[in-house]
Amino acid sequence: MSLTSWTAELCEALGLDLDLESDAILDLARDAAHQIDRPAAPLTTFLVGYAAGMRGGSSDDIADCVDVASELLANQES
Repeated sequence: MSLTSWTAELCEALGLDLDLESDAILDLARDAAHQIDRPAAPLTTFLVGYAAGMRGGSSDDIADCVDVASELLANQES
């Protein structure tokens, strides 16, 4: 099964109807794993998703939360 198919199937099973920017989320997971620790990848993406859901769950909410986490990770390099 491809990642695209899996994502679509999972979204349907979870009752989600959203325009998912999966590349940004995967990039965030990669950066968290490399800059913090491997277990930070799933925790970071979970927390970003949870925060986006609390804000309303729109694609813009997801993008904003990804940006917040990405900015924090960028500051870890300093």
